[in-house]
Amino acid sequence: MTDPRLKAGLLQIYEDLAQDLAQLAPVCDLSGRCCRFKEYDHRLYISRTEAELLLQDGLPVDAVINEDNCPFQKGQLCTAREKRPFGCRVYFCDPKYAGQAEILSEKYLEQLRELHRETDTVWEYGELHLFLHEAAAQRGLSTTSHGTSTPET
Repeated sequence: MTDPRLKAGLLQIYEDLAQDLAQLAPVCDLSGRCCRFKEYDHRLYISRTEAELLLQDGLPVDAVINEDNCPFQKGQLCTAREKRPFGCRVYFCDPKYAGQAEILSEKYLEQLRELHRETDTVWEYGELHLFLHEAAAQRGLSTTSHGTSTPET
C-alpha cells in the first residue's frame, strides 16, 4: 500500500467492524469451517488492499495455495488473525447470526470502496487464492501441482 491513509483507513474500518460484531456477539466454536472453502462450499473474496495487509509478513512456510483451503489455517486456528480480511472477520457458524455476515460485508466493503475513491486507489477484488498465487510468484516462489509454494531453483 503506497498511500499510508489506505492502510490506516482499512485498520479503522476493521476496528469499527469489530465493534459491530461485539454488539451482535456471534459465537465461534473454533471449528475451522471458515478456512475450508471446498469442504463447506464457499469462497473467500478480498480486495487487493486486504491482500497486501494479509501478506505483509509473507506467506506461511509450506503454504498450500489452492481454492480448497486457506493456507493461514494451522489446525483449527488462523495464523493471520489480526490481518485477516472482511470475509474471515464476518464468517461465523452461529445459527443466531444468520444473515448478518452479508449485511456487515456490504456495509464495510462500501466503506473500503469509498476509501479507495478518497485515496485515488484502484479497486481490485477477487478470490484469495488469486492474490496468493500472485504474491508467491512475486516472491520467487513457484506453485507445484499440489499448490505448495516452494522456492524456485
